[in-house]
Amino acid sequence: MRKTSYKIILLTIGLAGMLASCNTSRHFNRDSVDTKGIFGFEPTDSVTMAETPWQELFTDTLLQNYIQEGLANNPDLQIAIQRMAEAGAYFSQSKASLFPSISAKATDNYTRNPKSIYPDGPREVNNYQLGAEASWEVDIWGKLRSSKRAAYADLLASDAGKKAVQTRLIANIANAYYNLVSLDAKLAITRQTVKNNKELVETMKALKESGIVTGAAVVQTEAARYAAEVIIPDLNQQIRETENAMCVLLGSTPGTIQRDSLLALPNKPMMQAGVPSQLLDNRPDVMQAEYNVMSAYEMTNNARAYFYPSLTLTASTGFAATVLDKFLDPASFAANVVGGLTEPLFNKRANVTRLKVAKAQQTEALLNLRNTLLNAGQEVNNALYSYETSEQKIVLRQQQLDALKKSVSYTEQLLNYGSATYTEVLNAQQSLLSAQLNDVNDRLQKLSAVISLYRALGGGWK
Repeated sequence: MRKTSYKIILLTIGLAGMLASCNTSRHFNRDSVDTKGIFGFEPTDSVTMAETPWQELFTDTLLQNYIQEGLANNPDLQIAIQRMAEAGAYFSQSKASLFPSISAKATDNYTRNPKSIYPDGPREVNNYQLGAEASWEVDIWGKLRSSKRAAYADLLASDAGKKAVQTRLIANIANAYYNLVSLDAKLAITRQTVKNNKELVETMKALKESGIVTGAAVVQTEAARYAAEVIIPDLNQQIRETENAMCVLLGSTPGTIQRDSLLALPNKPMMQAGVPSQLLDNRPDVMQAEYNVMSAYEMTNNARAYFYPSLTLTASTGFAATVLDKFLDPASFAANVVGGLTEPLFNKRANVTRLKVAKAQQTEALLNLRNTLLNAGQEVNNALYSYETSEQKIVLRQQQLDALKKSVSYTEQLLNYGSATYTEVLNAQQSLLSAQLNDVNDRLQKLSAVISLYRALGGGWK
């Protein structure tokens, strides 16, 4: 009888092996991802600034220290690291599912029999048991292996998500730092304008005493001075808010952020975009979307495997006795091995629903990957165009500044000789202030374009 049972089990395992050879699981093929043309232009060089470490791109020592602090303390990045730990735990669990489950049990079953049912037998019976049981599902159709591969893809996706948080964090810290520097420059320009306007007010008062201008000129000049001075509180508020926002990025409480001046910042951009296909290996959110597709493919394989028979081997062994003194007697030892195939026939549409949902999620993941690539290409194109635009504006703005500085100087001189009106002087000074502030914006736009391209290409996590 025992030999017959073993033969049946071996025959069952052999049948499982034959069935496993028919496994038709499908896996994601990266070659099916089309990245052609997503930049909006045809690149000619495969060199990409995404390969540049952030320490080499941002050479300002203060900024480097802030980025390092943010990487160590930022809450969002710490959350992403914990999500990686969660995904790692699920992956470990999926690997363990390939092995048998083993459990041990010890029981004492007490039974009291009524005399009316068992008049000649004992009324009280104790049944002592001590044993172990093992159960193993043979992965015929790759259901468990698909689940393991899906869990591994989820782990890689969480790692890519952490990298995406890191690249975004570095870009946000750099942008906040440069915003502060530009606000400092605007504040210095505005204060200098207020100082010049105060001097102009004194000049107007002297000219009024000489009869060259009227009292209206003095009042208008004072109004222009206050119009420039009222900008200062707004700039101070923006500086404080930007400092506070940067402190949040650094994972610290509100405080003062030390920074360099705008002129002292390095200006060595490396605007190489590379080729679109490099986004699959460099840009974290694209990588994350791709891993999500891989996971969805494997979960579809997992759902498909539920339609086929499952083979489970169960073995149990241990001691059983009704008298405690004979519990460890060799005669009390027993063992059992059972092997069985289970074919689902009717499962309340659970298997059908599982497969339909898995296929829909697979399609959703593919669409999300395509959308992520399109957004990445758009960001690259926008950053490059913004950089080119800022360079053109800086050149033109410098010509405008040169002309306006001459205009202010000429009108002030002509005013002393009565050949120009006070309104011409005020208009010239107001135009110069506006151009100087816009010049700061142009330079900030150039710096921001470099940061945007670096992040769009996936730089910062290597």
